[in-house]
Amino acid sequence: MTVVSARVRSVWRDAVSLGWPIALQQTLNTLMRTVDVLITGFFSPAAVAAIGLADLYSRVPLRVGMGLGSGAIAISSQETGRASSATRDRAIAQALLVGALAGLPIAVVGVLGSEFLIDALGAERGVVLLGGQYLAVVLAAAPFRITGFVGARALQGIGDTRTPMLVNGAATGLNILLSVALGLGVGPAPRLGIVGVGIATAASRVVEATLLIGAIRSPRTAVSLARPRDIVVTRQLLAVSAPDVAGGLSTEVANFPFNALLLLFGTEATAAYHIANRLYQQLTAPLFRAFRTVSSIRVGQALGAGDRDEARYVAGAVCALSLLTLGAAGTGLFVGAEPLVGLFTDDAATIDDAVAFTRAFAVAMACIGVYFPLAGALKGAGDTRTPFYGGLVGAYGFLLGSSYVLAVTLGFGIVGVCVGIVLSWAARAAIVGAGVLRGDWAGLAAQLIEERAALDESE
Repeated sequence: MTVVSARVRSVWRDAVSLGWPIALQQTLNTLMRTVDVLITGFFSPAAVAAIGLADLYSRVPLRVGMGLGSGAIAISSQETGRASSATRDRAIAQALLVGALAGLPIAVVGVLGSEFLIDALGAERGVVLLGGQYLAVVLAAAPFRITGFVGARALQGIGDTRTPMLVNGAATGLNILLSVALGLGVGPAPRLGIVGVGIATAASRVVEATLLIGAIRSPRTAVSLARPRDIVVTRQLLAVSAPDVAGGLSTEVANFPFNALLLLFGTEATAAYHIANRLYQQLTAPLFRAFRTVSSIRVGQALGAGDRDEARYVAGAVCALSLLTLGAAGTGLFVGAEPLVGLFTDDAATIDDAVAFTRAFAVAMACIGVYFPLAGALKGAGDTRTPFYGGLVGAYGFLLGSSYVLAVTLGFGIVGVCVGIVLSWAARAAIVGAGVLRGDWAGLAAQLIEERAALDESE
């Protein structure tokens, strides 16, 4: 028992060492969006609803970046464990190039059709105008958003979690300064309202991508950009990334009718959900995303070194730490829901619904604590299909399906939506848990590594 406990403590220390820069980076990253919501809260509930609805579309580049980032971190971590820098560098260069190209059509659609996209959700005319203005500016920076995310994940895959943190800190600082200045018209800056908030976000994404590419090209990091030339690496990158991109986008698609469902209960209820979602994201997303990334890094590196037992052990140990940490965070979120919501709005109707939504996220925290590290372990092995299935079931079967049945068909209203939120995360956790326990994800990783190892022999 003592040996096992010492081993667990060793994994936990390693997870904390790797994870704290990721958690800080995610805190800063979500702070960008929280500042946007706080500033628009000075305008009106319609402005908060507008930025929340626009965020549904502005998350598309994020989802594409996350998917390509899964491919980048899986290959870079496995090749780091295998000590093959040449294949790793080519994979990173390919991921960055694909990411930039993938962002171009998103930018075009956003600039030309932003108002139509918001109007399709059934929002009031004032919300459509505000949301369309914000969305057009933010999506124009989509290529940079995706490239920045892929670059950060590639560096994390080799165990460098500090460089992305420093870059993100600089971008966040710029975002906050510009949001306050341009949104509220502080000092000599013009008061551009929600458009100014969008400009601040877009500018910070451009700066973040530029700094990350510069870091990869510099001697500061252990990686470099190599000319892509291996179709095997390209195929693996796309094969690993595609289910994650599809899963992320399908989840976002489910959010569209889900937000239309919220609009049935009024603009205040919609604003309340987005306040609660932002609150839960700001306080807990840095933690569960750090656990997911740490799990991907260490599992991928262990599998690259050929140690399947270590990979499985690390996955379980990180999951245990995640469950303990997020369980405590959920308790604090539940107890402090009312004063925390009060930081975003003083509208009584909005506050009541926002407290209910916040406590639903708090209850779901135990399931979230299981889902993210186990999904990260699977992705580190190259298995992005199992988390994809979990996302589909959670989003469509429960977040959308159960919420509609409970809230509308059975007449439970907002309470029914809250239950649907909890059930959606429980389903995700159950599916990835079954995948880790019963799936052959270690075998999949071995197959991918063997294919890439053959490239080394041919050079």
